[in-house]
This record gives sequence, C-alpha cells and structure tokens, in this order.
Amino acid sequence: MKVLRATVVAIAAGSLGGLLHAELVDGINAIAHDSVVTYREVERYALPARQQLARQYSTRSDMFEKEFSRIRSQSLETLLERQLILRDFETAGYSLPESVIEDAVQEEIDRYGGRTKLTKTLQADGMTFEKFRRQIRDQFIVRVLRSKNVQQEIIISPHKIETYYLAHQDDYKLEDEIKLRMIVLRVPSESEVPAVRQLAQEILGRIKAGAAFSEMASVYSQGLQRNQGGDWGWVERKTLSAGLAAIAFAMKPGDHSGVISRAGTQTDFWFCEYDNAGKPTLARHFVVDPESKLKKESLVEERTFQNAGDAASLPPPEEFYLMLVEEKRTAHVKPLSDVQEEIERTLLAQEQARLQKQYVNRLKKKTYVRYF
Repeated sequence: MKVLRATVVAIAAGSLGGLLHAELVDGINAIAHDSVVTYREVERYALPARQQLARQYSTRSDMFEKEFSRIRSQSLETLLERQLILRDFETAGYSLPESVIEDAVQEEIDRYGGRTKLTKTLQADGMTFEKFRRQIRDQFIVRVLRSKNVQQEIIISPHKIETYYLAHQDDYKLEDEIKLRMIVLRVPSESEVPAVRQLAQEILGRIKAGAAFSEMASVYSQGLQRNQGGDWGWVERKTLSAGLAAIAFAMKPGDHSGVISRAGTQTDFWFCEYDNAGKPTLARHFVVDPESKLKKESLVEERTFQNAGDAASLPPPEEFYLMLVEEKRTAHVKPLSDVQEEIERTLLAQEQARLQKQYVNRLKKKTYVRYF
C-alpha cells in the first residue's frame, strides 16, 4: 500500500507539472488513482449554492455553516465521481470519435454566438480553448457512461406507484380551497389615497349593478392576473396573506367582498375593510417573525370603527382590493390520477440515485481513493 501511495503522489506530481506549486498551496481534497480534486475546485463548484445559502440564512450563521458543510460534501463527491467515471472510460478501453466532440464543441460555440465571443468569455475566466474543449469531452463521457450504467430502462410499475401513494397520503393533502378572482389597485403616493379608494368604491358599485367581476378586473386591476380577468384559480388559505384569507374564506361561493386596503411594511401591516360609503369599519393588525422560515403572519389586534376619524392612526393604504369567491371545496387528498405522473418521476429519480450510488461504489472498490 505504501508503494502504491508513493506511486500515486509521483504520478500526480508529474501530471501537474508547472502547476504543482499552485495546487499544493490550494490543497488536495481527494485523490482518485492519479487524478486530484482540489479544495479550490470544490469551492468553485459549490459557489452558486453558497451564494444562495448566504441570502437564505443572512441572519443565521449557524444554519448557513451547517447547510454549506452538507453542500460542500456533496460537491466533493460529485467531482470525485466524475474522476472515477473518466478513469472507468479509460480502463474499460472505450473510444470516442473526435467528430462527436467537435459537434459538441460547435454547439457551445453557436450558443455563445461564435468562437470569438466564446474565446473572450473563456479568457475572462482564465481558461484556454483547449481546456474548455477537454471539459466538453469529459462532460460528454460522464453523461454517456452514466446513461449506460444508470439511466437504463427503469420500469415503475402501477403497483409501486399505488404503494407509494398510500404510504405518502400526507404529501398530497389539500386544505380548504377557494376559486378566487381579485382586483388589485395600487396607490402611487399618499396624496392619491382618496382617489384610489374612490375608484375602488366605483368599481364595487358597478359590480353590484351587474358588471362582470372578470371584466372589471381586466380593465382596472394592476395585479399579475389582470389579463386573466383577475383569476387566481384554486388557492389554499396559506397562498393568501392572512388579512385577505380571513375575509375570502369567510365568503360563500358567488360572494364578492367590499373594498379592502393594505398598509404597512412586509413584516408589520394592517388590512382594513370599508362599508358601501367608503368608511373604514374593521382593521386587523398582523406581524411576521423575520426569523421564521415559514414567514408566519400573526394577528396582533383587531379594531372596529364607528366613524372615519377612528382610523386616522393607521398607516396610509398602499393597495386596495376587491375579491370574488367563485367556488369552494373542503380539505381533501388529491386522487391518485392527479399525482400519478409526479409519483412516477419521484420513484424514477430514487431508482436512478440508487443505481448511481451502486455504480460509483463499484468504481471506488477498484480504484485507489483517498480523502484529505
């Protein structure tokens, strides 16, 4: 074993040549036969995930470190597996026509808009065209061998799908739902609050007079669903902000709301209801725990008003809403027919992961592998 390890180090040193010093300063994270995976390569591979985690856990350094440690370990294994598969290609005596690689490289050149643009991009990343070509070749080999050893014909039987469905009923539960339409009116500035509130009252009056809610939404709404007549489709309570959900889920099919406003920040806000004359009648105050992953909204207080002056202490509205509940359905479990394709994809991914692990373990048994 000592002789083998010495040979591995000697071969690695010879293959790295003039770059050996830089790699040693960087540090070797793992060795697979005569190929090395460096700490820098792992960090670079994991960089996108690191950036996402940094945003997600900006105030939780402990969670960031825990999650990034897991991601980094996965990145190391992915890069090590790539080296094992490339060695398998070489030792198994496979060959790859140069024309195949040329075609793959040309696809990349076309995707970048020409060789000149690609070369400039590579130079900005400190990479030569030959190294880029080698990467394309390696990626192609890894994809082909994974397909040969993992992406083989996998049959997911109806019995497996049904068994999985019965064992994971909680995953397919739906809470109470409503089929919702909404009109959203934004307030450009505080001085325009009365005008926007008046417009909301006028729209409400037209709806009461028989105008179609969908037509009013198509004309006036500033929400993303305007072109669909304000149609949100089927929504669960958790889809809506708590202030809107409290109103919408108390309505019956065919009912529309009165005018509603929202005021405040993303984590501290009020929802207010108005009567037919445009006077505030009820306001609910909600806060969100910024440390909560689910961003759960909690009701802090509820106020009723006898006259408009009672609501003067509330922050100025930023949006006004009108809602229509078209249909309702109670909590239920999605039928198997609705989730069959989803389950099949899940089982297929699980089986592919199992075969991938099995394939890599076989490669590790016949290749010298060491972690540092």
